[in-house]
Amino acid sequence: METLSQRYFQVVDRIRIDCEAAGRDPNTVHLLAVSKTRSAADVCALATLGQRDFAENYLQEALDKISTCANDQLCWHFIGPIQSNKTRDIATSFSWVHSVDRAKIAQRLNDQRPTHLPPLNICIQVNIDDEDSKSGVSLLDVTALAEHIANLPRLQLRGLMAIPRADSDDNNRAAFDKLAMTLSSLRHTIAISDVDKGKVALLDTLSMGMSGDFGSAIAAGATHVRIGTALFGPRQ
Repeated sequence: METLSQRYFQVVDRIRIDCEAAGRDPNTVHLLAVSKTRSAADVCALATLGQRDFAENYLQEALDKISTCANDQLCWHFIGPIQSNKTRDIATSFSWVHSVDRAKIAQRLNDQRPTHLPPLNICIQVNIDDEDSKSGVSLLDVTALAEHIANLPRLQLRGLMAIPRADSDDNNRAAFDKLAMTLSSLRHTIAISDVDKGKVALLDTLSMGMSGDFGSAIAAGATHVRIGTALFGPRQ
């Protein structure tokens, strides 16, 4: 049976190989360890191997791990659906939020982000395949939401996130390409919009690709890949 250490270095090596195949620098792709349902001990074990970015879907579970692993100086990313009554804790405890799909949620995160912390990094979740079962803003509404977020002083708009359908014929390459093109278009739109002159939307992030398809995501330009099963093994 493979150990956590073996799986971790296998994933790191696969990211390097996929980057080389795509003509990319491996340092431009960040591995997010999706630690939902995993123990704080697993998180701390990965941290000792050098992993620093961890992603969580469930707030209370995440808060417990953040507290337990506080001494490891980790960077925490929230990637799950966001309820209004959870925004204060998310704004206080995380450095990144990848799943913003409503102006109301963005406004609450902005208003509740503590002033002693840097602006909260935000990715807009896009429902790239228009699936009724998934969260995310439609492609038609991305620009309006991006312009709203770009003007909120306690948020830093970084880019887009998507979870494509699980049954594609091309390992989701077409969906990833579509998200990459949307970000490219958004960079131009935001650059010429009436964004507050003192604030810049970086728009440097494509959060896409999971255990089964992150090679395709890297080829399409992913900057953050969200890996759970390939790191931790199958969930019990």
